[in-house]
Amino acid sequence: MVLNLDDLDYLSLGKRTRLQRLMYEHGPGNGRMLILPIDQGMEHGPLSFFPNPPSEDPEFQFRLADEGGYSGIALHLGLAEKYGAKYAGRVPIVLKVNGKTKIPSDAHALSPMTASVEDAVRIGADAIGYTLYVGSPKQVEDMNQFRMVKADADRYGMPIILWSYPRGEAVDQKGGKKSLYAVDYAARVANELGADAVKLNVPEDDPKTRSKQPEPYDTLELDYEEGVKKVIKSAGKTLVLFSGGSMLSDEDLIYRARTCLEQGAAGLLFGRNLWQRKWDDALEITKKITKMMLEL
Repeated sequence: MVLNLDDLDYLSLGKRTRLQRLMYEHGPGNGRMLILPIDQGMEHGPLSFFPNPPSEDPEFQFRLADEGGYSGIALHLGLAEKYGAKYAGRVPIVLKVNGKTKIPSDAHALSPMTASVEDAVRIGADAIGYTLYVGSPKQVEDMNQFRMVKADADRYGMPIILWSYPRGEAVDQKGGKKSLYAVDYAARVANELGADAVKLNVPEDDPKTRSKQPEPYDTLELDYEEGVKKVIKSAGKTLVLFSGGSMLSDEDLIYRARTCLEQGAAGLLFGRNLWQRKWDDALEITKKITKMMLEL
């Protein structure tokens, strides 16, 4: 079952209004969200744009979001302010309010604040994005930082999409950041912290690392679909958006999208898998995904 706004009975009027735009007035328009993130320039560096050099100009992503009929675009404040005016009202913005570079190790991961909820209101954003590193040694500081962000978001009626990402040495020792244990934990944390939506990676079942996971995860042999369904259940009343991750073939990307949607995901937050493609290819696979989202 896919959550809809009627299921989220805790929402304030402001959050409900903004999510209505993202879920029903843009994108497929049937309650599913297709959001195009471009925060990878900070998170992964300029190397992200080498596969498709034109994508280094944010105009590429804004135009793709506009012509491809996306629910919104997720990006940092500088890009929103410098490139968003042309698409104001046509491409909803999810403002990332924290972020980090990939240069230091993820062993003690923490994303400092790069913008505020007030900034999101000022530029007309329909949601904010916050990255929380579940399991990082810095999680105390991270959760305290998120608590302040949530207080502001609740006050301004701004929906929160939590990038809930397992990171750190302890996570690596217990099966890794994409293990079912780690992703399932990240889904539950998002629900408990009060996120309105959560971005998750699809859990991977690797027999080589399964035994490192705590009981009973070390004996669970869930297939791809069952793993996706498990983490959606753990997210409870939190809309689940799955990440596309690094570049996949067309066939694998469509399979990932279909599986996530069939198991109850509220949408997809696919970035590099779309804008690392040449323009015609990016637009074509976007059309295939949106058509699928309308059919399911």
